[in-house]
Amino acid sequence: MARNRKRLLAWAAAGLVLIAALVIYQAERTGTTDTGSCPDAALVCPGGHPAPEPEPTTSAEPSASDSPSPSAGSPSPSTSPSPSATPSPGSSGSGSPAPGSACSSPGACGFPDARSTGPRIALERHDTGNMSVKTDGMVIKGWDIHGSLDVYADNVTVIDSRITSANWWGINLRPGFKGLRVLHTTITAVPGKGPDNGGVDYAVSNMGESSVEVGWCDVSVFGNALSMGQGNLHDNYVHDIAAFRNQGGEWQHTDAVISGGGNKGRLTVRHNTLLNSVAVDRGASAALGLFADTGSVSSVTVDSNWLAGGAYAFYGGGPGATGIEVTNNVFSTQYHPGSGTYGPVAAWNSGGAGNVWRGNRMSDGRPVVPEPSP
Repeated sequence: MARNRKRLLAWAAAGLVLIAALVIYQAERTGTTDTGSCPDAALVCPGGHPAPEPEPTTSAEPSASDSPSPSAGSPSPSTSPSPSATPSPGSSGSGSPAPGSACSSPGACGFPDARSTGPRIALERHDTGNMSVKTDGMVIKGWDIHGSLDVYADNVTVIDSRITSANWWGINLRPGFKGLRVLHTTITAVPGKGPDNGGVDYAVSNMGESSVEVGWCDVSVFGNALSMGQGNLHDNYVHDIAAFRNQGGEWQHTDAVISGGGNKGRLTVRHNTLLNSVAVDRGASAALGLFADTGSVSSVTVDSNWLAGGAYAFYGGGPGATGIEVTNNVFSTQYHPGSGTYGPVAAWNSGGAGNVWRGNRMSDGRPVVPEPSP
């Protein structure tokens, strides 16, 4: 009898263990467990802001096993806290402030800052120098790069890394190549380094044949931080742009995002914090500049960004600009009462086909209405 009782107790204990295992498996399978960090697929990231709809060329996130990534013994993911998804005062709860409300700072109002951008894991140092990437599909993950990346390959991904460049770019996609993605990465530079004391320098430059995705990145120092005619720029924090002179003694022009026009694809700039604190007499141009330097500007979406600084915070593409949609942006007064030195917006073509200006406001809640084009 005693033997049967012991046998029943053993079977009961085994049953409880099995039930517990099934509960844990179900929680993991349905995604209800809390990992404390943004998932690799980046469908929802710190601050509770959903990722934008993917561009047609954007593929699913590659596995680190396909890349020259750190060894299996590299440090485990960091445990630094991510910002709360709880809406702040003045926030609509969707990552942008409620229409007409005041905003005190980017992070307080649901916009990207240092807490919601950059790598999510511990890094391994790589002194690459000026490295050429020539392997299609290469994934660089978990690298602390001292150098720059010159990309001569398709579908390269840089994720959860840091780049400290002494070149005139951090990452440059060369003509004839496509599919570059830069996610959850810090990109910074040594001011004035590279040819011509840095010359016209770029954190990420797209010279390629397709859209480039840059998301959840912390970008600083570079004078023209994100430079491209087509791309998907979302959830980035661009700040502390450095003013410096080239070898001719001219001040470097500075823009957090710059496009020179003549683009063939769409440029989407959504839910970024774009700051340009450089003084206008030291080269400040814009927080977001759409310029017709190499052709007319067309097919640009500028939605739900925090913009501050520059001569004007936003340049709208000029008389020939078409298909420019500027919606729900906050023009911050943190550097100048008018957001930019001279005001929030210039060169806006209100009569251009497909141009839309809607829901844009100052950080104190006042609506921003562009002046009529000359």
